[in-house]
Amino acid sequence: MRPHYKLEVWQRSFSLVKELYNLTSCFPTDEKFGLIAQIRRAGVSVPTNISEGSARNSSKEFIQFLYIALGSITEVETLLLLSVELNFSNKNDVDKLLLEIEIITKLLLGLIKSIKNKL
Repeated sequence: MRPHYKLEVWQRSFSLVKELYNLTSCFPTDEKFGLIAQIRRAGVSVPTNISEGSARNSSKEFIQFLYIALGSITEVETLLLLSVELNFSNKNDVDKLLLEIEIITKLLLGLIKSIKNKL
């Protein structure tokens, strides 16, 4: 088993991607190449950057990939808020995802801090 599989932040972000796909499947079809694609791409970026970073040769490289994941999770947050404003998604559904995003963000920041403290 790869080490990133054991990380709670990877597990949660991986699960979030599935929830994002479910949410965006109900968006208007004319958003297929717009908001749907952007939310999905940004969502997928989080666990993939965590996994790619964990496979790098140095802790500094891993931290850089974690910062990319942090940027992506923030992007997802903004896009979900926009989806509510555009009436593409239900506020209650998005609020649940935003709570999960808050947890993932804290986990990412904690992991970054932990790795930095070991340098």
